[in-house]
Amino acid sequence: MRKELRPVHEEVACDVCGRTILKGERTEPYLAPGGQRMLVCDLCTDRAYSEGWIRESAHGDTPAASRRNEPRRPLLGRLRSRRNDEPVAPASADPTAADVPPPPAPEEIQPPPPEPAIEAPPPSRPKDPRHVRAVPTNAEVKVERAVEVFNGSDHPRTIAGIARSLGEPWVTATPLDDAPSEVSLVVAWELSWYHFRVDLGAERDPVSVVGKGEELDELEDWAKEWNASAAADGTIAIGIRSQG
Repeated sequence: MRKELRPVHEEVACDVCGRTILKGERTEPYLAPGGQRMLVCDLCTDRAYSEGWIRESAHGDTPAASRRNEPRRPLLGRLRSRRNDEPVAPASADPTAADVPPPPAPEEIQPPPPEPAIEAPPPSRPKDPRHVRAVPTNAEVKVERAVEVFNGSDHPRTIAGIARSLGEPWVTATPLDDAPSEVSLVVAWELSWYHFRVDLGAERDPVSVVGKGEELDELEDWAKEWNASAAADGTIAIGIRSQG
């Protein structure tokens, strides 16, 4: 049976990092340069400023660009200026000029040379088969390889951002029985959890989010068999770190 975890609550996400806004977490509406309204969490305010977004509450304080009033010239002066600005068309060349060569005589016209025969290209060699990553068969090695792939992705930044608000998470890493190349990775706090899937056979985008929620009771029993931990930068390590 494939292990699937699905959210049961309506989600509101940050428009910068895409992270689900937690219960009690404060957000701020921003305005993008095109006037589009964006929702930004407390962790992404610096990134919103770097993108040129401004707080919606401070939009009225932004000074509008003013245009300097210039004195309007009289109508006659404007017509003279427009006439002087018009480009003068160059004189057309005389087609009867002496430097124009006469047309060739009928007997001087030569037929075009015959086109060379097109040779068929040599048969191409068959392309090499698509490279597929080697998938370990040992469950422990699968988990270690999946943790390495996860730590090399962008997802540890999401874990680190949530951990700054909710503290160190619990982590479960376990291979899937019905998908030999995939490993489930569950990162959970008391008020939030994320379910990642690492495909060791994928060449591109091997890590994906397959579920997230807000209550630990939503997780199945296998997902709460904590066997790993997360560092402050969001990277995962096998084994639970000792407290204190």
